[in-house]
Amino acid sequence: MEHQTPLIATIVTALVGAAALGVIAQRLRVSPIVGYLLAGLAIGPFTPGYVADLGLANELSELGIILLMFGVGLHFSLKDLISVGAIAVPGAVVQIACATVLGMGLSAWLGWSLAAGFIFGLALSVASTVVLLRALQEYRILDTGRGRIAVGWLIVEDIAMVLALVLLPTLPGLLAGEAPRTTGLAAWIAGALGSGTAGVVLITLGKVVLFAALMLVVGRRLIPALLHMIAHTGSRELFRLGVLAIALGIAFGAAALFGVSFALGAFFAGMVLSESELSHRAAQESLPLRDAFAVLFFVSVGMLFDPAILLNQPVPLLVTLGIIVLGKSLAAYAIVRLFGHPHGTALTISASLAQIGEFSFILAGLGVGIGLLPPEGRDLILAAAILSILINPLAFALAERRRVPEAPRLPEARTQAEPRRPATAPASALPPTPPTAPEIAPVGLRDHAAVIGYGRVGRLVCEAFARAGVDVVVVESEPDGAEAARAAGLRVIVGNAADARVLQALDLPTARVLCVTIPEAFEAGQAAEQARAIRADLLILARAHSDAEVEHLTSHGATHAIMGEREIARGMITAVLHRGAVTPLAVPPAAPAPVPAAAAIAS
Repeated sequence: MEHQTPLIATIVTALVGAAALGVIAQRLRVSPIVGYLLAGLAIGPFTPGYVADLGLANELSELGIILLMFGVGLHFSLKDLISVGAIAVPGAVVQIACATVLGMGLSAWLGWSLAAGFIFGLALSVASTVVLLRALQEYRILDTGRGRIAVGWLIVEDIAMVLALVLLPTLPGLLAGEAPRTTGLAAWIAGALGSGTAGVVLITLGKVVLFAALMLVVGRRLIPALLHMIAHTGSRELFRLGVLAIALGIAFGAAALFGVSFALGAFFAGMVLSESELSHRAAQESLPLRDAFAVLFFVSVGMLFDPAILLNQPVPLLVTLGIIVLGKSLAAYAIVRLFGHPHGTALTISASLAQIGEFSFILAGLGVGIGLLPPEGRDLILAAAILSILINPLAFALAERRRVPEAPRLPEARTQAEPRRPATAPASALPPTPPTAPEIAPVGLRDHAAVIGYGRVGRLVCEAFARAGVDVVVVESEPDGAEAARAAGLRVIVGNAADARVLQALDLPTARVLCVTIPEAFEAGQAAEQARAIRADLLILARAHSDAEVEHLTSHGATHAIMGEREIARGMITAVLHRGAVTPLAVPPAAPAPVPAAAAIAS
C-alpha cells in the first residue's frame, strides 16, 4: 500500500507522528518543534522501521518554507523595527558576525573549506522565530520594551538570512570563477561586466532589486486591492483561497521569472500584504495550512538527521552547542550593555537568541544541496538545534530569575516572573531553586466591567460601558488587539482568558459583570467556568453562534449566552414592526432572560 500511495503515506505518517510526539513534548514543557523533529527521525532512513519518501517530504517542506516566510512577511512591521532599530540593527549584525566567525573557527578545526565554515557559522547565528515568540508570549513580555527589541533583533536576522538565501546559490560559481548562465539582456550585462565575481554578484543583486521594486511599487497597490476585491465577495472560502494563491503564486513566480528563492518571494508577498487592513485576517486564514506545512517542514528536517553524530562526534557537537547557547548569548549580552540598556534587557535578549531553528535548517539544506557544506555539518546543526531548543526554556527561566524586576507598565500593572516548573521534568535538568509561576498583579478596581476579547464585539461593549461611566478592564491575547485597547485608554491584561491567573487579576469578586466576547466557545466556556468558581453570583455574559454553543456556555457557568443570529433576527423584526410595514409578527425567542444594557448595569 505504501508503494502505491507514497504521497499519502508520507503525509499521514508525518502528521500522525508529529501530533503524537508534539503533544508529548508540550506536556514536558519543551517546544513542540522537538517532537516534530523526532517524528521525522522516527520515519527517516537512519532508524529502523517504516521509511517515508524523503524526496516527497522535501518537496512538501518547500511549501512549509514558503508559508513560514509568508507569515514572517505578514508580521514584518517597519514601524516597530524603526522604533528599536538603533539597537536591533547593529546588534543583530554584530552578533551574526560573531557567531559566524565562531562557526568558521570550528569548521577550520574540523578541516572543512572556508565556504563550508561560512555557511555553518551563518546557520548557527540565527534564532528560531517560532521558539522566540513562544518564549516571549509565555513570559508575557512580547509587548514590553525588551520584547520589542528581541523581535526587532529577530526581524533583522530574518532579513539577513533572506539575503543569504538569495546569494548563497551563486557561491559555487564564484568559487569556480564561472559566470552565471543567463540569456537576453542578462547575458548582455554579464558580458559587459565580465565573468568575474562582480558580474555574478551584480546580476544576482540586480534580479533581487528588480523583483523587490516590482513588489513594492506595483504589488503594494495591486495585491491588497486584489485581496479586497475577493473579500467583497463575502465568501470566506474564496478569501482563504486568495490568500494562499497570493503567497504560493508570488513565491513560484519569483523563482521562475527572477531566479530568486521561494523564501524571498513569499516574504515579499507577506510584506506587501502586511500594510493592508486585511493583513490580520489574512494571517488568521492562512494559519491552519501554514502550521500544517510548517510541521511537515520540521518533520522532513528530522528525516535528514543521522543520530550517529551523537556518538561519532560528541566533542564537535558540544562545541557547536556551546557556540549557540554561550557564544551567541555572551555576544548579545555585551552588545546590549554597550548600547546602554539595563542588565535585565540584556539577559532577555541573550536568552532569546540561545537557540536555532527553521532558518538554520534551510541554510543547512541549501549548503548541502549546492555541495559546499558536508552532510556532517548539517547533522551537527540539526543535533545542536534540538538540544538548544530543549535548553532554551531553562535559559529563559534563569535569565528572568536573575533579572532585576522593572516597574510595571500601566495600564497592565503586572509583574514578570518565571513559569511553573513541570512536575514531569527531571530534577537534574532544572535550576537549583525552581522558578515559581508568573503572577499578574490585580487591577485594583471595584464596580468595574471585565471584558474578555477586544474584537469587533468587544470594542462595542467597551464603548458602551465607557459611555455609561463604568471602568473597564480588557483581557486580550493578541498583541494588535491589546495595543488597540490601550490606545482607547483601557486597562489591559495580555493573556489567555482560560488562564486562572488572568481571571484572578480581574478582581472578579468586586466586579459588576464579566463579558466574554471571544467567538471560541471552548475557551469561553473555560473562562466562564473558572469565573463562576471565583464568584457564584457574578453576572457572566457570553457570545454564542449556535444553540449547541448556548447550551455549552450556560452549562459551564455563563448567566446568559447571546446568540448573534437570533439577536439580529429580533432586531430586524423589531425594525419592521416599528415602521408599521406589517402586522405584528412572532418574534423569535430571546436569550433565557433579558440582558441588562451597559447603562442599566451602570445604575
